[in-house]
Amino acid sequence: MKISIASDHGGFDLKEKVKARLEEKGYEVKDFGCYDKSSCDYADFGRPAAEAVASGECDKGVLICTTGIGMSMVGNKVKGVRAALCADSVSASLTRLHNDANVLVLGAGIVGENLAMGIVDTFFETPFSNEERHIRRIHKIED
Repeated sequence: MKISIASDHGGFDLKEKVKARLEEKGYEVKDFGCYDKSSCDYADFGRPAAEAVASGECDKGVLICTTGIGMSMVGNKVKGVRAALCADSVSASLTRLHNDANVLVLGAGIVGENLAMGIVDTFFETPFSNEERHIRRIHKIED
């Protein structure tokens, strides 16, 4: 599975840790930046990472900024992306099971490293349920 990942300066440290975790688990990770802690605009990095998921270049994605809110907005502007801002493992599980979310968004200033790793593991290990009611609901938000 190929994963796109991106952050702004506020999410850079956590992005590097999440990237290492995903690679350690055998995922191929494409890093869309940012590449240091210099002040930058989250959309410049989040949009290309989200577009890579929408185009099929990557299977899923991770976007990280300080709160996760800006990256969530950017991700969800891209047609075909269902970005879910998660601050706990239950949300990460349910958004995969019910919403087939294809982009995980994290707030580096909201979740600590240990919690973030649990969220990442849960998101990538939980399959979509493929239940008809959830498929129907997803189709309604895609139009």
